[in-house]
Amino acid sequence: MYRVSPETPAPEELTVAVPGGDLAVVRWPATVPGAPTVVAAHGTTANALAWGQVARQLAGRATLIAPDLRGRAASRTVRAPYGIARHADDLSELIGALGLGRVRLAGHSMGAWVAALTALRHPALVERLLLVDGAVSFPLPVGADPDEVMAAVLGPSLARLSTTFPDREAYRGFWRGLPAFAAEWTAESDAFAQRDLVGAEPELRSSCVPEAIREDSRQVMLDADVTTAIHRVSCPVRLLWAERGLQDEPQGLYDQTRLEAAALDLAEVSVSPVPGTNHYTILMGQDGAAVVAEHLLAEDEPRG
Repeated sequence: MYRVSPETPAPEELTVAVPGGDLAVVRWPATVPGAPTVVAAHGTTANALAWGQVARQLAGRATLIAPDLRGRAASRTVRAPYGIARHADDLSELIGALGLGRVRLAGHSMGAWVAALTALRHPALVERLLLVDGAVSFPLPVGADPDEVMAAVLGPSLARLSTTFPDREAYRGFWRGLPAFAAEWTAESDAFAQRDLVGAEPELRSSCVPEAIREDSRQVMLDADVTTAIHRVSCPVRLLWAERGLQDEPQGLYDQTRLEAAALDLAEVSVSPVPGTNHYTILMGQDGAAVVAEHLLAEDEPRG
């Protein structure tokens, strides 16, 4: 396991038994007494190390625990069923197995829907929610094909699942070539990308199980329990949104107009833009991760 700086505690690898197998978990331990515990869920085709830069910014001031969700990375052999509710229940199993009590729960992208549904299904386990560029859903256009919408939104991230790579440097080059990472590539970004690889040269491939990606993505778009979770949770909620998109497009997933159109109750959900970030760098870039860490550490996160 990598370690990027003396300020970042060395991460530990754990496993937690869940229905269908053993969930792989990465834990960055706190180095100060009384530090809070954060459990964090990653995005659709990501893995636990998507939270590596946040761990660096936390610098031991919180215990950060991030699983590879089933169907990804070191949890790729955890059997179906997949789906957002299954991930939410996996998080509850993790919290219970590790004896964490009530936690600060965070999620990025698809992981934000997972986090919101976890808080809804298991409210006694969640102190508060931090949702990063996710969890707010919009209706599909009439007649739209969900698979086509998924392909259009995820773009190269989805295409890589059917691509083989001759070596690790080629895979590194794929990620560094994405517009979202053009301005910033860190040791944590590299560790995240390398964790995703399985197989042997010259036929390395992504660890993601296609069935898991399809099912999870469809539920984010179509499952009413998932799409409405953010509107029904009872704990304090803050949403951070990136001003730019998945491929660094000028328009991000959200803006004030879109959030208002989604009927998000701004008296119940605190909403903050993170300027200068895109969908990836809001979590994996140094500036975006610093903002995420600041909110994870805050002692009094207001509602509204």
